[in-house]
Amino acid sequence: MDISESTQMKAIPGPESEPFETFIYDHMERSGENDSILNMMKLKDPDSLALKLSDFLSSSQNSDFREKCAKILYELLVGDGEGCIWNNLSSSTQSTIKCILVVRIRLEESESIIKHLCYSFSNLFLPSDSWPELLPFLHECVNSNSNKLRDSFFLIFSGFSEGVCQTLVPDIMISFPVFLNTLNDDILDPQVRVGVLTTAVRFILYLPSSNDREWFQNLLPAMLRALTDAVRNDAAQNMLNLFIELAKKEPRFFRRQLVDVVSDMFEIAEDKSVKEKTKHLAVEFVLTLVEAKKKAPGMMKKLPFFTNRCFAMILKLLLDIEDEPSWYSTDTEHEYAGETENYAFGEKCVERFSAALGGKTIASIAMEQLEAYFDSPEWEKRHAALRAFYQIAEGSWKVMIKYLEKIVYAVLHSCQDPHPRVRWAAMVTIKQLSIDFHWEWQEEYHNQVVPVIVAAMDDFPRMQIDAACALRQFFDPTMPETLVPYLDQILNKLLVLLQNDDQMVQKAAIEALIDIAEFSNEHFKNFYDFVMPDLKSILINANDKSNYKLRSIALQCISNIGLAVGKEKFRDDLEKVMEVLKSLQESDNTNIHILKACHSICKCIGKEFLPYMSTVMPPLVEYAQLEIDKDLDDECDDSIHEVKLGDGRIRITRRDLLDGKSTACNVLVLFAQTLQEAFYPWISQAASILIPLLNFSMDYDVRENAIPAMSCLLCSAKLSEEKGIAQDGIQLNFKQLSEEIILALGEALYSEPETETCTIILSELNKCLKICSPLLNEAHVRSIIDWIKHVIRESSLRKGELIDREKSEDFDAEEADLLTYEKEPEEEIFSNVVDILITLIETFKDAFLPFHEELSSDLMPMRGKDETTGERTQRIRTFNAFMEHCDEVAQKYHSLYLPFLLDASNDDNPDVRQAAFCGLGLCAQYGGCDFKPFIGEALSRINVVIRHSKALEPDNVTAYDSAVSALGCICQFHLEDIDSVQIIPAWLNCLPIKDDMNKAKAVLDQLCSMVERSDRELLGPNYLHLPKVISVFTEVPCAGDDVVTEETANRIIHLLRQFKETIPPAILASARALLLPQQEMELESILSPEQEDVKISARAMKLVYGLVTCCNQTSCWSNV
Repeated sequence: MDISESTQMKAIPGPESEPFETFIYDHMERSGENDSILNMMKLKDPDSLALKLSDFLSSSQNSDFREKCAKILYELLVGDGEGCIWNNLSSSTQSTIKCILVVRIRLEESESIIKHLCYSFSNLFLPSDSWPELLPFLHECVNSNSNKLRDSFFLIFSGFSEGVCQTLVPDIMISFPVFLNTLNDDILDPQVRVGVLTTAVRFILYLPSSNDREWFQNLLPAMLRALTDAVRNDAAQNMLNLFIELAKKEPRFFRRQLVDVVSDMFEIAEDKSVKEKTKHLAVEFVLTLVEAKKKAPGMMKKLPFFTNRCFAMILKLLLDIEDEPSWYSTDTEHEYAGETENYAFGEKCVERFSAALGGKTIASIAMEQLEAYFDSPEWEKRHAALRAFYQIAEGSWKVMIKYLEKIVYAVLHSCQDPHPRVRWAAMVTIKQLSIDFHWEWQEEYHNQVVPVIVAAMDDFPRMQIDAACALRQFFDPTMPETLVPYLDQILNKLLVLLQNDDQMVQKAAIEALIDIAEFSNEHFKNFYDFVMPDLKSILINANDKSNYKLRSIALQCISNIGLAVGKEKFRDDLEKVMEVLKSLQESDNTNIHILKACHSICKCIGKEFLPYMSTVMPPLVEYAQLEIDKDLDDECDDSIHEVKLGDGRIRITRRDLLDGKSTACNVLVLFAQTLQEAFYPWISQAASILIPLLNFSMDYDVRENAIPAMSCLLCSAKLSEEKGIAQDGIQLNFKQLSEEIILALGEALYSEPETETCTIILSELNKCLKICSPLLNEAHVRSIIDWIKHVIRESSLRKGELIDREKSEDFDAEEADLLTYEKEPEEEIFSNVVDILITLIETFKDAFLPFHEELSSDLMPMRGKDETTGERTQRIRTFNAFMEHCDEVAQKYHSLYLPFLLDASNDDNPDVRQAAFCGLGLCAQYGGCDFKPFIGEALSRINVVIRHSKALEPDNVTAYDSAVSALGCICQFHLEDIDSVQIIPAWLNCLPIKDDMNKAKAVLDQLCSMVERSDRELLGPNYLHLPKVISVFTEVPCAGDDVVTEETANRIIHLLRQFKETIPPAILASARALLLPQQEMELESILSPEQEDVKISARAMKLVYGLVTCCNQTSCWSNV
């Protein structure tokens, strides 16, 4: 501090007024130098500074000077962070300032000064503060005849924090008539009524209960009157924003007077003399109420004629469009040429409105109004109808599908419209319908749609681009047979576009080829030599900077074609493609298309990609590490970010950067999956990039593509250790990597905002636990259980909110459908939690019991009204795992779970029944004496399922298979406690089971065990059941491990050979007599002594299967 500053510091707070006045005037004119003095004074003597400012507020006659003092005082008392000195002031100074504020608000005439004083006043009061003058002063203001004091009250109250408002509301509610009178006073300045409305809205929002808010219902007409009186004034926009805020937070407040509220908003929105921004805010308010599904579900749907009128109103917004000539070019900057703000707002409104109301409410009304628009001679209306279709289909396809035939006719007819913008809108609608109606659209209408799309590729350039894009959306990769008949004409058209001088058209053609190649797979081989020359020409010749992106897309296309046709067909071009790829990467301008090319080539050639890794990894890593420019406070996808890449810097949009990071993650995952142990040199580098991205907050796609990498990296590390590829010490490194990944996934569960992504994290965590289970210890399990508790707790909160929505008086069937959809991710969450618990049970067995008991309240069986069938199924699965892997410890739960399992085996849901019968089978196997009292009831439940006429229908067959398996367990482990004469034949008649392959293997193993121990009850008197046993053994298809394990297959062969030696010759003779000579020879070969060590083969099993086919025709076998 220099001498002059020191002198000033002493003089300013002194008794003389001149130094202080000079300082304030200087501060008004040039604040830089004086700011430093002000900051020093705040630190050295804040009390003197605050008191001096307060004193001049009272004594100065100069209003400009007082205003400056009021402003500085406000900044000092309530400013942000270090700028605020209030807490540094002494109690006496604080009391003095409070008194001065009260006095000055009474006396001050300047509106601007009063605002600063009121804002200071409202920000200084805290609920815990002692300010005895406060309430009397507020009462004085609100009840005063002075407009200035009443206005001051509203200004003060509008600045109070929520906590303060809630504290003061009971005392201020008695002043309700003042609110009413002020809002109804049409002589007042509209901005004053805005202040009143602000205070009223705050009152309503901060009232502690809905009953208190109802008391303010009488204020709503006055609030609406204040709005309609100011509708042609800018104040109306402020008022509408307040209405919107109230609609977002307390939509039910409007319910009792909804007709009047919405009617007034419609009048504002439809008034041609009202400013466009004001009209938009009125529509925004209505849409806010429509979208308030969580707090007021179904409320707006019940409003008479609302949907019809509102849709008509927002549909008219789409008519505000001009036929701008620049739109016809392909430049992206002219993509929206001719679309006004009104039009753009209308498009968003249609989308939001239809999505919020749902298809059942909007579909029929929309179809009726849009049909009239389609028939209009005005191109704007035909265009609007198509754009509305585009927006509505996305959120209402389940209902709109019944109108699909009408929609197809209207859209395809519009592709022939005389106006280009209508034809274009039709083509864009085809793209959207291809996404929404997918299989139905492709399967039923391909013969009508594809020719229209192909023909559109002869239209104007922008149409050509969107027609090529429509092709990509129309075809489904799972249905190549639909695409193949059109390949010839499609590829011919695309190659014509490839010769176009317009680079945007060329780009669209190549992007279409990328997907067409992928969808057609091996069918593309016939066109490889036809298509590749043009693509290679672009790759080799279009090598100037302006064509860089085109070359990159061509490279991606060629790599996709290579993947489609296979590496043998692609091999001749591979080296040249990799040379171009390397040259493009060396340009320090790697882009998403090059990353995707690497992905496709690696997928095509597999581990043969390893020699190229040193070329592709460095730029791939750099792209994965690109960071958003944090200095840019702009979350718009189109915002430009300048970031470092290689040795230079690139300009890239936010969306492209995020998509690039996401793709880079995807490529790294593929490399690890494909190269497996050979990926070892890059594991640490990939982990250092991908693990932090689990918490990448700016884009969920990046997170979701980083998550699957975790198990892939662990697999690669583990395989490299097992195969001796890694260096010494990999055990330590693998353990460290495992711990790092498990911990990162657990932490991601706390930070992840998206429920669906949380499900993916849980699934990946389970995969990782399976891979590194030998390394897990008690500390790891403790952390995992804490994570699971957090996940269950958060899911319970979300489910609680969904249940609360069901209690709304406006809740309807459509809301119920929506709620069912919203509950699905929560069921997925619980299912994945159970998968993790099962993995831990399998790993730690009895030692896991203490952890399981911590979660028992969440996992114990229940049959509450709020429990879903999915939750019930998962709880049963948890117990089943305990029974299978911790049978001794699990015995303590038998008395609790067995009644629940019996009850669940009769559930309406087949998944619950399937899990219950699995549990009953395990109880039969491991339950010992505890199970015996329940055998009769278990057999009764099993009998109902296996004898049901619809038992083998697709929805029920897995429950049937589990019931048969459970019956086998009872026969195997409790034979002495059942009526074997009745039960054994019933069980054998159900064999073999063929749907659940795991159960099929288990049942065959059961049967082998029972035959091997020579159960008389199983074979029956005089070998009565033996032909059926042979039938089951020989009816095993030739699918190998799909139906039978190798071990069980060899046991079957051994038993068949044993039968040859032990069963009566007459039974064998009657069966073999039906065989053809060649079959007889082959069977003899299987049973011959020379073949004892030969394992079962597919051919042998086929021939044995032939035996049973013949034998099943005899009375001997059919009597079983």
